[in-house]
Amino acid sequence: MKSRRFRAASAVMLLVGGSAVAGFGLTSGLLGFGRGASGDRLARMQRSPHWTEGHFENTDPVKNPMKPGASWSGLVREYAFGDAQRTPPATLPVVDPVPKWTERPSTGLRATWLGHSSVLVELDGHRVLTDPVWGERASPSPYIGPRRFQPAPVPLSALPPVDAVVISHDHYDHLDLPTIQALVPGKARFFVPLGVGAHLEAWGVQPERIVELDWWETAELPGTALRFTATPARHFSGRIPGDRNPTLWASWVVATEHHRVFFSGDTGLTPEFLAIRERFGPFNLVMLEVGAWNPAWGDIHLGPSNALAAHEMLGGGPLLPIHWGTFNLALHAWDEPLETLTRLAAPGRVTLLTPRLGMPVEPLAPPPVDPWWREVGTAVQAPSPAPATAQGQP
Repeated sequence: MKSRRFRAASAVMLLVGGSAVAGFGLTSGLLGFGRGASGDRLARMQRSPHWTEGHFENTDPVKNPMKPGASWSGLVREYAFGDAQRTPPATLPVVDPVPKWTERPSTGLRATWLGHSSVLVELDGHRVLTDPVWGERASPSPYIGPRRFQPAPVPLSALPPVDAVVISHDHYDHLDLPTIQALVPGKARFFVPLGVGAHLEAWGVQPERIVELDWWETAELPGTALRFTATPARHFSGRIPGDRNPTLWASWVVATEHHRVFFSGDTGLTPEFLAIRERFGPFNLVMLEVGAWNPAWGDIHLGPSNALAAHEMLGGGPLLPIHWGTFNLALHAWDEPLETLTRLAAPGRVTLLTPRLGMPVEPLAPPPVDPWWREVGTAVQAPSPAPATAQGQP
């Protein structure tokens, strides 16, 4: 019974946006919530064409992350008491990436999935870390909230020197206080959407290491040809319930003279993918979210079938699924995203990368699809929606 009560508390916390429940405690006091923008930062946000009536908006507006007719109480009840196997029955297999990291990728491009949306991307001698989350919970509280299935494949201290960190938005499973604080002693630049820099400064990142961008803005890593462009996504932001979209969210294009990489962050299906393809495609690596999906919030998350539609809109390229296999954030079985993705991905049309946690892969020399999750023990699969069209219709 106690376990179910804690699952119910975690469900409330997850579905209302991550607030801490009184009495359970906050990480470092209120610091885990972050800090709101002010001064010149806020003034710049207010000048954005995507800022409307005190908050940011999608280009194709989503008034509420939940679709009309979705029942909050029903979702909380299912999350807390449903019988889907949402956590793995055994430890997920892990590969030690450190030996490979000492060697240069033969193709100039390599990616190591480190759990959820955290990927170390090596391109043409540079190292970029996306949405790094090493914390035990996707939460401001050390006691409740979604807990990771197991530790990250390697500790942060085992990472090679990182040149840049890319943040897609400020939700707890993408922007993690203890991880950011651990990265403060390094030299990496942080490339983030408008407003997110306020959180980073509150957590100790020096202002000169923070680059905040609006959609379609580009910045280079100083002294290099490594370029970062914030591109549109269909999502939302906020670390406190009721604080609606106070910072921007983004997908990202990371490019050198020789390689271009797309990182979705969190997003629903949007026609903006066609514009991203036109401006920046084709891509040598496409990282798209496939997990933590449900029809109730299908406007602001992709899921497997819409990820394939987005992949087509972006012009294809080797596809690395992210946003799965680390936290229990939805109602589906833990392995459903990859089971559905591998079933729907057409052989010969989609180059699908399915590395084990910590396994470095070179997208331009892709290994065969490895259904490693079946070694852990498959869960009962929920029915999956039909694939979406490539015109951006959920």
